[in-house]
Amino acid sequence: MVILVALFGILFMVAGIAHFIKPKFYNRFIPNFLPKLMVNYIVGLIEFFFGVGLLIPKTHSYACLGIFVLMLLFLPIHLWDATKKNPAIGSKLLAYIRIPVQFLFLYIAYFIYQSLK
Repeated sequence: MVILVALFGILFMVAGIAHFIKPKFYNRFIPNFLPKLMVNYIVGLIEFFFGVGLLIPKTHSYACLGIFVLMLLFLPIHLWDATKKNPAIGSKLLAYIRIPVQFLFLYIAYFIYQSLK
């Protein structure tokens, strides 16, 4: 369990940092009516801090709940992306693969949360 928590935490920390390193990649996921750079940086910070939260025993459960909610919020974006002619994630295949990955992230967050109660 400790390894899963650490890997999941590191994954989210890296994902959060990626929002600052390659913001243009994430801009394609953000609807045009939102301020892209601001949303991108806020999401990056949230992902990073949830990842850190997973690595701190006192905040495990809060971080898991936060990741679960964040992944739920991202699910419609990934569904929308899969319907686009040119998905932001790259190919249609990657866009379709990303949807079950989103459910996997939801499950892992829930599993960790239940296991650490």
